[in-house]
Amino acid sequence: MRTRPLLPALLITGLLLAGCTGSSDSSDGGDPDQGADDLSGRLAEAKTTLDDAETISISLATKRIPDGVTGLLSAEGKGNHSPAFTGKVTVVTGGASLVADVIATGGSVYAKTGFLPGFTRIDPASLEAPDPAALLAPEGGISEILVRTEDLAEDGQSRDGKDVLTTIKGTLPGSVVKTIIPSAAADQTFTVSYRLDDDNVLRDATLGGQFYPSGGDVTYTVNLETSDTPVTVDVP
Repeated sequence: MRTRPLLPALLITGLLLAGCTGSSDSSDGGDPDQGADDLSGRLAEAKTTLDDAETISISLATKRIPDGVTGLLSAEGKGNHSPAFTGKVTVVTGGASLVADVIATGGSVYAKTGFLPGFTRIDPASLEAPDPAALLAPEGGISEILVRTEDLAEDGQSRDGKDVLTTIKGTLPGSVVKTIIPSAAADQTFTVSYRLDDDNVLRDATLGGQFYPSGGDVTYTVNLETSDTPVTVDVP
């Protein structure tokens, strides 16, 4: 099995989605002469790697959800481009944390919490949330932000274990972020940074901005890994 780290996301409300953490550190200097076209090409290659994977494992997390807001604290799961998704999510709602198992396949989304005997079909639109499986689609999914990022600039290098990663920073229109996380403010600009290895494989991404109507900016860190081993997700 070949496993490669990558990007990107994402979301839930009451009980849904995928996710958990970010990685790493240490600065080395970058190439200030690398042009926007070169950076755009690297991100496009990273998107292709993600879109060609048989299986994608996603983790996403934030350290803080604004007071009084229902939102995603952390999530993790895996899926494919059929699209389908299975994972576990922690959300904050009503001041309390709620953990739910989520399965999304065939255009339907199912959630199960500890106090329910089984999975219940839910309507993501009623929660202002996407079908989490759709986040793995090559068009309109999480990988789409890689080729929709504006104001690209290299932002130095960092180490993750033995690997030296290049950071590319930029901005995303709120209208693009909103297709992934519906609570994001469409009229705002979000910051984003990506870390790529020398093969242009995305290691992680960090997105910041107004994801919720109140409480100020929130920052999410997204990690992805790809695998050539297929995953099957069945209706519960």
